[in-house]
Amino acid sequence: MKRQEHFCADESKGQACMDYAETRKKSREVQLQVAALENGTVIDHIPSSKLFQVISLLHLEKERSAVTIGYNLKSRKMGHKSIIKIADKFFSDDEINQLSVVAPNVTLSIIRDYEVVEKKEVRMPEELIGIVRCDNHKCITNNEPMQTRFHFLGKERGTLQCHYCNREISLSEVKLV
Repeated sequence: MKRQEHFCADESKGQACMDYAETRKKSREVQLQVAALENGTVIDHIPSSKLFQVISLLHLEKERSAVTIGYNLKSRKMGHKSIIKIADKFFSDDEINQLSVVAPNVTLSIIRDYEVVEKKEVRMPEELIGIVRCDNHKCITNNEPMQTRFHFLGKERGTLQCHYCNREISLSEVKLV
């Protein structure tokens, strides 16, 4: 439709305005049908550059329930963001806190019967096991079949320390296993 048909000041175009409004209303209803989540988890405010790391970290590629992914959506807060909705899936605090390695400011909403019943904050756990790769090529975790183990040294420092070789890694430089 033409741009002027969006405004209904001219009565001769009233039907076109009504048709446009009805189409917009139906479009929103369809969007709601796709986006509505009866039960499950919504992970919002994911930096778009980190979306695929979040998917990998939570092993969503193996998920049997419906997973809806919104990538590079406009956001007033962030400019652009991503969002993940997982039907009938509820994560443990340990699973969610692992997200802090790649996306420390995500918002997690628990949905039951189409209502948000709980919002959770993501917090960096004191210890990360099997999540982060040590960048010291001499570290035992890079030369033997064993899981990595890192200690969080605090938000002020923003670093992790390898349990085995004591190498410190900035959170901005972390590579996932």
